[in-house]
Amino acid sequence: MGEQQEVIAELRDAGVLAGVRWAYQSAVRRSLETYCEADGHDHAWLGMTRFTLFRDRLDRVFSCERYAVSIDDGTRDVDVLYAELSEHDLATMPRIAPGHVTRTDLYGSAGWTYSDRRFLLAAGEFGRLRTLPWSERSTTKQIVAMQVSPDPHPRQPSLFEDLPAEELSPFDELLRAAQRHLDPVTYMVAHSLDATTGDAELLFGRPKLNVRGDPAWHWCADLLAIPLAGTGEPGTGEPGAGEPGTGDVGAQAEARDDPGAQDPAASAVPDAAVRLRVVKGERLRDSG
Repeated sequence: MGEQQEVIAELRDAGVLAGVRWAYQSAVRRSLETYCEADGHDHAWLGMTRFTLFRDRLDRVFSCERYAVSIDDGTRDVDVLYAELSEHDLATMPRIAPGHVTRTDLYGSAGWTYSDRRFLLAAGEFGRLRTLPWSERSTTKQIVAMQVSPDPHPRQPSLFEDLPAEELSPFDELLRAAQRHLDPVTYMVAHSLDATTGDAELLFGRPKLNVRGDPAWHWCADLLAIPLAGTGEPGTGEPGAGEPGTGDVGAQAEARDDPGAQDPAASAVPDAAVRLRVVKGERLRDSG
């Protein structure tokens, strides 16, 4: 079994991928419902809001940060956990045991870890997630993209193996030193949204630093398309199963948490009015 099959099967069976999909679809619905150009909102607002809500929903479904709150009998404080969630969100939210997934940030970039696998978030331009230019992103995302290949017999050498030491800048040295020392192994959840159509993309995979025009991923999976198992607990719904997803303009949001982002998948948001008008020829930029 290859790494992709092993990782996807493990995280799917544990309910982690269902939690990620629920969190993203909830964040997109809420941000599009709230967006109002007449109220002064713009692309940057929508991107920041979507990213902030995505991070919040991930903390909720995995009981991390402020949602790792318990009451006297040791159970979660549902008043905090469920605050401001819609009926749809409550009905479809996977029930995942606290402590199953932990919050493990990397150099200030929000991250979550299950077992020995961590993932970070990367927002990108809709339709371009599979060609994400990691070399133009933040140092953190470049380091993640430089992890040693999962292929035990890579066909190409490491990015710096064929460069003499005197030709390496201090930044190159940092990346080379970090290339083989990320623990736990770190993956990316790449996400995007087309605010005109409401279509969204959500990818999970191992990024690859593509400075020579190589592919941007060692492998990636479309989380809005693959079937995801429930957590097995009563009341658990499969987030997004059989319903459209969501997509948008959100790299500016992540720049605050960690400059660097991009993603793919595709579906429409069921309960959100799409009010954003995209100017022809306008392109989203990521400060990372």
